[in-house]
Amino acid sequence: MKHATTGWYLEELCAQGYLTRREMLALLALAGGSLVTGCATNPVTGERQLNFMSPAQELAIDKQHAPDQISQDYGKVQDPSLQSYVAGVGKKIGAVSHRPEMPYTFSALNANYDNAYAFPGGTICATRGILLSIGSESELAALLGHEVGHVSARHTAQRMSQQTLTGIAVAGLGILLATQVDNDTAALALGLGGVAAGLLLAKYSRTDERQADSLGMQYMCRAGYSPQGMISLMDVLRSLSKREPNMIEQMFSSHPMSTERYNAMLQEARSKYAQFMSAPMNRERYMDATARLRRLKPAIDKQKKAEEALIAKKYGEGEGLLTDALQLAPDDYTGLVLMAKANIIQEKYRDAIPYLDRAMQAYPGEPQAKQLRGVVDAKLGKKHAALRRFRECAALVPASRATASCIAILEASC
Repeated sequence: MKHATTGWYLEELCAQGYLTRREMLALLALAGGSLVTGCATNPVTGERQLNFMSPAQELAIDKQHAPDQISQDYGKVQDPSLQSYVAGVGKKIGAVSHRPEMPYTFSALNANYDNAYAFPGGTICATRGILLSIGSESELAALLGHEVGHVSARHTAQRMSQQTLTGIAVAGLGILLATQVDNDTAALALGLGGVAAGLLLAKYSRTDERQADSLGMQYMCRAGYSPQGMISLMDVLRSLSKREPNMIEQMFSSHPMSTERYNAMLQEARSKYAQFMSAPMNRERYMDATARLRRLKPAIDKQKKAEEALIAKKYGEGEGLLTDALQLAPDDYTGLVLMAKANIIQEKYRDAIPYLDRAMQAYPGEPQAKQLRGVVDAKLGKKHAALRRFRECAALVPASRATASCIAILEASC
């Protein structure tokens, strides 16, 4: 489909009420940026649909942006047995999906906020926050199945726009380097509470979410899990969504929960998948696999409260909570980086240094602490040292727009 044909097609959709004028203009802009590749067959429905990324583009975008996002979420949990467990459950789900050929990877991340997400090429991640909120392997299968559903139905490819992806730099550290730090800017640039993640990750429609729910249940049952895991997962998500939402949850919730979605899955479980209800939930196996992570829960809970306090500009309270968290888990990478961020947001750059140095020792291959150390060096006038730090980060995550922005700023000023 050529751009002229694409334009005519979008005009027709607009005329028939399927698109607003603003949506049509946005999609035409994407067509000009060569993301609209034509019509393709949806792997799930078998229907032809307007497609915004080719499979090759899905893989390229995944490869380019997933490593940076994983670093924004403090890297992968440093527990090989947990990573192997999550990957094993995920691979069983991916193998029975509509796109088993995708190069799926499944990882547990060090971020504290509750979420799981997928990139279009099959990179699927779950934060340690959500892993602590669920309680069985069947629930984990439902969580990962939902994300595989988004990849299978190509929701992520459809929802991720070029504007979203190029806008990742606004969540990067270059914003701290180039401007006078104010509290709101610092919270955004430092990714407190998952802010940076929300800017990058695709937001799905209610229709997308319902379809991913249904596909997730289908896949988990095919893989031998009880659909009760999906119902239990949705109970967890409903409980989380009923809390008084803070600023981060209001603005950047990737998977809004609703009673409608819960009831639809309950009906499917009791009718379409009733024969699978007696399959095991594997609670004990899940508890064994997450035992090391659950020992960190008291520290993680304090870190969550600290992030909320820092966002609310209650800096003393936030630092106090992080001090308590680090007494419980002295070498926890996320806690160390968060304490450094608490100091950076207040422009106490020298106070951040020991926490960043300890974080780099705790997790040498993870670039976020190195990035922040570069910011601190630059703010203290050590621009050549900062430039070395950022070049080290670029070697670890070559596609990071935040790091590239910092390098460009420093090279121009050195």
